Amino acid sequence: EVQLVESGGGLVQAGGSLRLSCAASGFTFDDYAIGWFRQAPGKEREGVSCISSADGNTYYGDSVKGRFTISSDNAKNTVYLQMDSLRPEDTAVYYCAAVNFCGMGVPPYGIPDYWGQGTQVTVSS
Repeated sequence: EVQLVESGGGLVQAGGSLRLSCAASGFTFDDYAIGWFRQAPGKEREGVSCISSADGNTYYGDSVKGRFTISSDNAKNTVYLQMDSLRPEDTAVYYCAAVNFCGMGVPPYGIPDYWGQGTQVTVSS
């Protein structure tokens, strides 16, 4: 059974930090890149970042570039999203997903094949 399990969300003040984790199982981790997406109430889902363990490609959306850092622990089949200098506009449900590629094209990530259940991130002003 394919599973992507996010954790690490919560409530934080503006300027603070959170680290999200995405633990993957049930598929060959190296066959996919892992992407982070977010969706705020009333807004469309947005691609935040992705990483390819196969070639090391990464991508960051303009709104998070310089503040978020994605990393991968292939031994644990886990991808992390370190979020620093958080802003109220970062408030959203964050999802991780297994995508076919990362770092090329428009958008620079593939269509998600598998999704996690999401974790809420709330940044207070």
